[in-house]
Amino acid sequence: MKIGLFTATFLDKSLEETCSMAASLGYEAVELPAFNGNPHLDIDLVIKDNSYAKKIKKIISDNGLIISALSNHPEGQIVLGPYGEDTDAIYKGSKEEKIKFGTERMIKTAQAANILEIPVVCGFIGCENFGRYFNWPWSKGWAKMEEDFVNLWSPILDKFGEYGIKFAHEPHPNELVYDIDTAVRAIELMGNRKEFGFNFDPANLIYLDVKVEVFIDVLKDKIYHVHAKDGEVVEHNLARSGRIPQGDWQRLGRGFRFRIPGWGSVPWKKVITELSMIGYDYVMSYEHEDVTMSRQDGIEKTIEYLKPLIIKSPYEGRNDVLFQ
Repeated sequence: MKIGLFTATFLDKSLEETCSMAASLGYEAVELPAFNGNPHLDIDLVIKDNSYAKKIKKIISDNGLIISALSNHPEGQIVLGPYGEDTDAIYKGSKEEKIKFGTERMIKTAQAANILEIPVVCGFIGCENFGRYFNWPWSKGWAKMEEDFVNLWSPILDKFGEYGIKFAHEPHPNELVYDIDTAVRAIELMGNRKEFGFNFDPANLIYLDVKVEVFIDVLKDKIYHVHAKDGEVVEHNLARSGRIPQGDWQRLGRGFRFRIPGWGSVPWKKVITELSMIGYDYVMSYEHEDVTMSRQDGIEKTIEYLKPLIIKSPYEGRNDVLFQ
């Protein structure tokens, strides 16, 4: 298993600088952002200009890295919503215009991944109204969104299949898929098609008290990519804030906050053990969203913490005479 870096953490630096920094610290992979306007990767240029694609691949290879995934969370979000002002910063337009833009951009992301020889695209599927998880005032609201999910994402996944790319949805708050049950349901809705699976980010699950080890064991080979991000359930704040707090992420009274690996509530030894047990041998990609420390603190401390925990090879079995 390799430890990677999601370069969206360092969009104020060039891709060359970011890759050099990651490699110098011992990271072995990078996950590249694919959303419109980011300075690390222009998927339109990848598709149109072969020399640009070669340049990107050379930057990565010159630093001894691989690209684990392309990630396009914002533009995937607006396929299924919300469609109002909440997503205007991603693309401003009507519901129909947002769906069209999100659909076209996700297909382009798959096309760019194919050209760059990257097997997986990570992202969000969206959710028109997360409040429908509680079935009032419209008891059929969630089922209607499931129907929309199939209708809107099936054509996108068809194109992913044509390009030989897998889509890894990241279960997360305000997504149609946010826990184990909704993940299993999504696989059923999509007919278990191979193009659809998950980017496992334990920090997004632990705030609900979902056992992240169980997510791994249940979803198994549908886990196509992994984020190395932690989440802290702030026990002394639960009495006032609960596990789903609102407001500024740096507010001292929050009951939950994202952390770097090893500084939160995720049981990393168990996570790595279960990933090893299901045969996951790809990349754990570090994403910095820890509001308690700098990005530099995070990138240094994460590799120092995770690297000794990586299981290099599986158990080979007993080989002594008593067990022959």
